Amino acid sequence: MVTTFPSHANMMYPPTRKDFISLTLTDPTCNIYNNGKHRKQSYWRKWKQLSRLQRSLILFFLAVTLVLALLSYSRMSKSRTGSSKKEDWLETNDDRLKSEFLHGKVQPVVGPDSMTNKVPNLPIFQSPPINKKFPNKRGPPSLKKPANASHTLVVEKRYVPGEEENGEKEKKLVSWRGAMIEADQVTEPPPSANEKVAAVPPAPAALVPTTGLPVGVDRLEAVRDAFRHAWKGYKMYAWGHDELKPISKSFSEWFGLGLTLIDSLDTMWMMDLKEEFAEAKQWIEKELSFNQNVDVNLFETTIRVLGGLLSTYHLTGDQLFLNKAKDLGSRLMPAFKTPSKIPFSDVNIGKGTAHPPRWTSDSSMAEVTSIQLEFRELSRLTQDPQYKEAADEVMKQVHKLPGKHDGLIPMFINTNTGQFTHRGIYTLGARADSYYEYLLKQWLQGGKSEDELLEDYIEAINGVKKHLVRQTGPRKWTFVGELSHNRFSPKMDHLVCFLPGTLALGAHNGLPGDHMDLAAQLMETCYHMYAQMETGLSPEIAHFNLNAADGHDIFVKPADRHNLLRPETVESLFYMYRFTKDPKYREWGWEILQSFNKYTKVSEGGYTSINNVRDPANLEPRDKMESFFLGETLKYLYLLFSDDMELLSLDKYVFNTEAHPLPIWPSPPK
Repeated sequence: MVTTFPSHANMMYPPTRKDFISLTLTDPTCNIYNNGKHRKQSYWRKWKQLSRLQRSLILFFLAVTLVLALLSYSRMSKSRTGSSKKEDWLETNDDRLKSEFLHGKVQPVVGPDSMTNKVPNLPIFQSPPINKKFPNKRGPPSLKKPANASHTLVVEKRYVPGEEENGEKEKKLVSWRGAMIEADQVTEPPPSANEKVAAVPPAPAALVPTTGLPVGVDRLEAVRDAFRHAWKGYKMYAWGHDELKPISKSFSEWFGLGLTLIDSLDTMWMMDLKEEFAEAKQWIEKELSFNQNVDVNLFETTIRVLGGLLSTYHLTGDQLFLNKAKDLGSRLMPAFKTPSKIPFSDVNIGKGTAHPPRWTSDSSMAEVTSIQLEFRELSRLTQDPQYKEAADEVMKQVHKLPGKHDGLIPMFINTNTGQFTHRGIYTLGARADSYYEYLLKQWLQGGKSEDELLEDYIEAINGVKKHLVRQTGPRKWTFVGELSHNRFSPKMDHLVCFLPGTLALGAHNGLPGDHMDLAAQLMETCYHMYAQMETGLSPEIAHFNLNAADGHDIFVKPADRHNLLRPETVESLFYMYRFTKDPKYREWGWEILQSFNKYTKVSEGGYTSINNVRDPANLEPRDKMESFFLGETLKYLYLLFSDDMELLSLDKYVFNTEAHPLPIWPSPPK
């Protein structure tokens, strides 16, 4: 049958889509787009005037269009699986983060399916092949390795030849609690317009400890092996220098004082690594000199070098280490020559001069109030009171300063006026953390005789509970946030994970029992900061969800995804196990050690910090092994797994903030 259309004579059935469009636009009988008198007629009347075939064709094409639209919408919805509604996903009092999220600048992404099966089995890093050999004049000759050493594994990540040349200048900012923060390591840069937030998926309702170690494997020996591997890289490529760069097989200098070597002394002694200790001692005896024209950070040098030398002296009884400590301590004293007696942040140990950072006359509170354990002990050993008097004066001034908020302190203090600056911001993270730690530990060190220290500590913990402690909405995980001008931010640094151990130490020494309750709750949260990441390694900073309607408890900003091999969580695990004997703390520590071995171990020797704990296939190694990985992280793991409760007994020693044990003094007669 042949069907003709007005204005389209001889058109055969079925017409093409092009023909149909042409028909509807040109045929006056369609009366859809026609002008003039036809527009006044009823659309329904004109529809009825169309032939049955014309009406069928129009309805057919409308149906096809509708089906295609529905299919397209379905595909778009599937591509966004795992993302929650913006209004429900993020409920927080951090206005900046909320604004970014609600305006589409940040989006959640899907994480691992579970805690127990979260990552593929990836190899350890292998150093990239390099042709250039770095100067290693101070290294043991037997450890020098040919440039064409064999490589068994491959690393893809961001190694740029030429950046590791000897004499490299690194951009440095204010540092705190055992970490030099470089320009590319600032933990909270201004957010970018396209910044995304990585949301951590929900955890199972119940935590099931791992089955533990395979039969025949010794956990203590596993930690020793990790130390030997880290030390191997340091000896081969960074001997006598401050820090190892394991990917490029080179080193970086901070102060030029052999930081990693000195930081590791008491760890080697504790682990009974006699050969390694003997080599390190020989370098200190023959090579280490503090008569150098170099600016050092007072805080970092005190906790790492002075603390390391003092603790090694106590463990070994070797006068060499005390003599070196006394030499260094006397060279650090010019830092206290300020109008307020609040020390400068930097001191030239060769010239005997000191100064604040170039950009401010302030010092951070953590830096000026976390040197007391070491200077007080140096005075006790040398019978020279100047060190203790200078350090104690700082604490006396801070004790009576106005500007505290229920025991919480601002982050900065001015070295000219001796007053708090940048008031209104209160945190237990960077720039303030170890102030709270040292309040308790000085009280313990002095035989529990200095009541002002204890009063300040108890008041501060009460302030933390009142203003900073919150719980996540979904699973009620307890965390410590920050207060900024009376606005609460659910942001918690990994550094804050020192707090469970400090709270447990206080409770062990007679402080209120609810301190231990809070310690246990925070310890679980710090563990989740590891277990919820795809690599099993914690980010530098986590944000927490206060909205009970959503299933995500933790989310991580891209700028905060790095892991620097920090010790705070395993430190607290050690304290918690010592005081409770709960085996879950050992299991958690073992999981963390396995993750370090899986994702940060470099095949040729050493461990590297990484930029991305959320993506096992794109770790972005930073090519840096911090000295505290050997001085703190591995030390606390070893103590956690040791069954010898008298090994550095917590009733006899107090650990400085770099994990160097110093003796508790006998209580003075009453």
